[in-house]
Amino acid sequence: MTSPSPSASPTFTALAPETLEIWFREHQDLVVLDVRSAAEFESMHIRGSYNVPLPLLSEHTEELAARLGSRVVLVCQSGARAEQARQRLDGAGLGTPYVLTGGVPGFAAAGGDVLRGKDRWDLERQVRLAAGSLVVLGLAGGRFVSPRIRMLAGAIGAGLTFSAATNTCAMGRALSAMPWNKAAAIEPTRETAILRLPRASARQSPAA
Repeated sequence: MTSPSPSASPTFTALAPETLEIWFREHQDLVVLDVRSAAEFESMHIRGSYNVPLPLLSEHTEELAARLGSRVVLVCQSGARAEQARQRLDGAGLGTPYVLTGGVPGFAAAGGDVLRGKDRWDLERQVRLAAGSLVVLGLAGGRFVSPRIRMLAGAIGAGLTFSAATNTCAMGRALSAMPWNKAAAIEPTRETAILRLPRASARQSPAA
């Protein structure tokens, strides 16, 4: 059975881990972009993928889109950040980049080839911990210290609502800059992440 082509359905962007495994074997023009932080990438990533963290991708979206071909798969931890990246690249005229269903953990669970390093909490888990802790702190502080501290819980709730409505996460951006989220290697930059990507013209598959 032939694997689906990215151009076959311009509105379909979800890609199953099993299909990605097939594409690795069958398509030389495939580029897999991991938009998680460098520390998350260092902890575990798909063999052959490129790390372009979402903030870096957002800053250089048009330049990145100009380097990529039509068979691009975006991955993160659960799919949320990859979807943000897809929307940005789609707006820059890339076409229809795909989002890997289940993220890197889903690919690993399906038996995909991944490389593992130092174990770290992923950024999305850290956001849940930070948000939950601040809400508990606000409620406890409002009861035992000052009712005004309850405003902290309300602010977090409003922030999470705004995050869902805009598909952004300011808390995630802030946490990604924390020392424990820095990789042992040099953090990706335009020069080390984007400019080292193979250009689309250099990755054309040979004629069948």
